[in-house]
Amino acid sequence: MALLEIENLTVEFEMAHGMFRAVDGVSLSVEAGEVLAIVGESGSGKSVAMLAVMGLLPWTAKITADRMLFEGRDIQAISANERRQLIGKDIAMIFQEPVASLNPCFTVGFQIEEVLRIHMNLDRKARRARAIELFNLVGLPDPAERLHHFPHQMSGGQCQRVMIAMAIACHPKLLIADEPTTALDVTIQKQILDLLMGLQAETGMGLIIITHDMGVVAETADRVIVQYKGRKMEEADVLTLFEAPKNAYTRALLSALPENAKGGRLTTVSDFMAGAAAGESA
Repeated sequence: MALLEIENLTVEFEMAHGMFRAVDGVSLSVEAGEVLAIVGESGSGKSVAMLAVMGLLPWTAKITADRMLFEGRDIQAISANERRQLIGKDIAMIFQEPVASLNPCFTVGFQIEEVLRIHMNLDRKARRARAIELFNLVGLPDPAERLHHFPHQMSGGQCQRVMIAMAIACHPKLLIADEPTTALDVTIQKQILDLLMGLQAETGMGLIIITHDMGVVAETADRVIVQYKGRKMEEADVLTLFEAPKNAYTRALLSALPENAKGGRLTTVSDFMAGAAAGESA
């Protein structure tokens, strides 16, 4: 049984000119112990699809799916209270905008301890000890002192590490990482990826990585889904995707990698797709 199974997911938003379809019939599954990468340019619906799973889209979103199961349990049918118990504990997410995702009115220590209080039922002393352990694990300097800091007192990279600590605090069965290394420098990026992959290997959790970085995909993923304009263009194991991509959009993404530059000039995705369309029309 798949850990997460989604079939024909559609997400629409009501706009002044009518309904805008951000996710259009996407299906995916991820097994326990598997790393699934979802790639595509901004606006392709990667984050929106996962926010639909988390139940974190605004009320204006119209979400439909033929199937949305977690460990065989219908996520669409559970109550709001049951979803609150599930989200943050068994399913956790590292958000793309850490500063905007943290509450500016509370210290980061309070926020991570609140997660531990609600989902792990730890007492105050145990919550503090676990929070310090998590901050140390994600590489925050002076972790005990950091507990007393507000988000605005920390850099974007430090807030990102706080978000990662919160996401892994309760040993989730499924972790969704939305651009988990965006605000980090190259050295810290590798540390965080090594941390996530180490935790994934140690605990056997399923891991979904949403990214633009094909280097991250090559280094971490077992399987890859490519999205474009809300639709799934291609799905393959990571080696097949890089060596023999079937879809024109996938080839466009790979052609835009720096190592594939020709004559010192990068081929943009738009250039490639325009060329592909011209070739098809000819």
